[in-house]
Amino acid sequence: MRTEEARPLTWDHVYLATENGVPPHVAVWRSVRRHGETKTRKSRRAIALPKQVVEVLEEHLRWQERESHGIEWSPAGRVFTTRSGEPLDAVNVRRDFRAIVKKAGLEPEWTPRELRHSFVSLLSDHGIPLERIAMLVGHSSQATTEAVYRKQLRPVITQGAEAMDEIFRFEALRRDSEA
Repeated sequence: MRTEEARPLTWDHVYLATENGVPPHVAVWRSVRRHGETKTRKSRRAIALPKQVVEVLEEHLRWQERESHGIEWSPAGRVFTTRSGEPLDAVNVRRDFRAIVKKAGLEPEWTPRELRHSFVSLLSDHGIPLERIAMLVGHSSQATTEAVYRKQLRPVITQGAEAMDEIFRFEALRRDSEA
């Protein structure tokens, strides 16, 4: 999800249990853009949640319920808020992300947007087809996914060297058999 899609996310768009064969998922239908629209029509999507994310969101919901102290944190309330229950803005997200990056010992230049780039790159490196990745991240075209988001995780291209090693090994074996 884009941070602009996560910030307005409400609990009534988060499904933490499998129901009628549909796995846990999040329905991305809104953003903080003008008129609440997502960036593109294809940005409206339902994304299945990994088990680890389901567990974290369940704990987060329990935390909100414990911490509400009179603040209206209803099932239709926002998933991600400030500690006082207020809606997040871009400044909150960047500040909190910088704190996490620092605590993790990463370079301070990291931004929340780079999580999307990492997600795309990891899926691509894992063999997920580009068209499916584009659909997951809500791109209207896989060209954007490939040109802007996907980074080569294994920058050393080994196929040429491997082919040459095999060719020359074959040549060496042939010479040895002729001798």
